[in-house]
Amino acid sequence: MTPDVLEADAPFHEGEKALQAHAGSRAKLEEVGTRIMREAMPEQHRSFFALLPFLLTGLVDEDGQPWASVLAAPPGFIRSPDDRHLDIAALPLPGDPAAASLKAGASIGLLGIQPHTRRRNRANGIVDRVGVDGFSVRITQSFGNCPKYIWPREPSFIAGDDAAMPPQHADRLDAEAMRFIAQADTFFIATAHPQARSQGAARAHGVDVSHRGGPRGFVHVVDERTLVVPDYFGNFFFNTLGNLLLSPRAGLLFIDYDNGDLLYLAAKVQIVLDEKQVAAYPGAQRLLVMQVVQMHRLPLALSLRWGLPPSLPLEP
Repeated sequence: MTPDVLEADAPFHEGEKALQAHAGSRAKLEEVGTRIMREAMPEQHRSFFALLPFLLTGLVDEDGQPWASVLAAPPGFIRSPDDRHLDIAALPLPGDPAAASLKAGASIGLLGIQPHTRRRNRANGIVDRVGVDGFSVRITQSFGNCPKYIWPREPSFIAGDDAAMPPQHADRLDAEAMRFIAQADTFFIATAHPQARSQGAARAHGVDVSHRGGPRGFVHVVDERTLVVPDYFGNFFFNTLGNLLLSPRAGLLFIDYDNGDLLYLAAKVQIVLDEKQVAAYPGAQRLLVMQVVQMHRLPLALSLRWGLPPSLPLEP
């Protein structure tokens, strides 16, 4: 195999490898990476996606800004006709800042998560087709994640709410957004490799969307433009941070689990590795300092409500 082919087939890109080396996990992941980062979905992942009433997506707009979004429909709206494709019978909500980026040929990150069982699986790929009722994705990466930091809450799909309100936009956080973020225990983050919008990019050079969780209030709101997020001990893949090392822009999604409000943020991100700065945040391995440049709020937009599962683990 030529070096170009080897790079195209590599499960991790240069940003991920750099952070793996810094954390001391590079040798181990070099050994097991191709078994972890599959090119096709195993049967348990295919059946898992079919159970879900919602799906997180990551897309990049024409300006290169990643956006994290959520799709919701009754379970069964995601179907896997074979181990390299997902058919998704849903489209972005009106007002979703990523809606115009859902096009055939676009790189897309997908995250299926079941909070009440604390299962989550990722499937990144290329949009094959977009129709009036949904779209299909050709999978290029399929991998699971550990259940750490997932707060158990059980979603159920409800009929659309006619009381949904017009979107709200700003270039910074307002007081309501700051209060909401300061109480959050979960958000979702989309990032992208710099070549994510290039035709024929290597399979590791795509878009990623990931879950971030922690104690309530773990996202520190410094001011109307600045957030500090501790990055805790994880799986050492560094899919999100590896992208940010090469392209320091992220899309954040916060969900109000009581009423279906959605808060989308675009941010510039700095990864902080300095031990003295990190030590100020107990349990953190590193920090993400985020400068908010756009805010979009969709009030009462999501047709999901979350309740507590029958039994709860003691911690996420």
